[in-house]
Amino acid sequence: MIRYIYANALAAHPTLAETMFRDRARQFKERQGWDVAVDAEGLERDAYDALNPLYVIWENADGTHGGSMRLLPTTGATMVNDHFEHLTGGAINSALIWECTRFCLAPGAPAHVAAALMLAGGEVLQGFGITHFIGVFDARMVRIYRRIGASPDVLGSSGTGRDKASVGLWNFTPEANARLSAASGILPAQSRAWFEAAFGSQAQPAKTA
Repeated sequence: MIRYIYANALAAHPTLAETMFRDRARQFKERQGWDVAVDAEGLERDAYDALNPLYVIWENADGTHGGSMRLLPTTGATMVNDHFEHLTGGAINSALIWECTRFCLAPGAPAHVAAALMLAGGEVLQGFGITHFIGVFDARMVRIYRRIGASPDVLGSSGTGRDKASVGLWNFTPEANARLSAASGILPAQSRAWFEAAFGSQAQPAKTA
């Protein structure tokens, strides 16, 4: 199932939180070789995790992490503005645009998990009245986004081959929502129910740091 959890509430979900940060270390440090900080317990966190982001998490039946992504409004500090502004032609700062980073899949995660996360992203867009997500992604993610029918509009890229990094922009359309629902095997009503279980029918985003 999908969980929507702000950073300041992660302590109430210790197994889910620990396995998420551990899977992030495995994906970004071990498999992809990114220059990220991993602590002595094998967990990957960065400065943006301290800003009370919203985590969208696929929780496995045993309570562990199956996949996740991290969301922050661009009205505050973001990875795109701090490190990739050269790819966007200027800072992105809008209450209607949120940043999506740390898209992570647990080792052996079923194919539907990536689509489920993007479907949940659409719920956030609709529920919070946001128009777009912006995010940095590497070459590996191009295939995943294409497979689940959630390819972004690319604003800029640098590097080549496996080292290519791009900034993309996603919005919500009924057509994309239908594709993601089909790819994930999750009915729209179920997807909406998970969102409303977290935020109610009149959703309001929490404040970030």
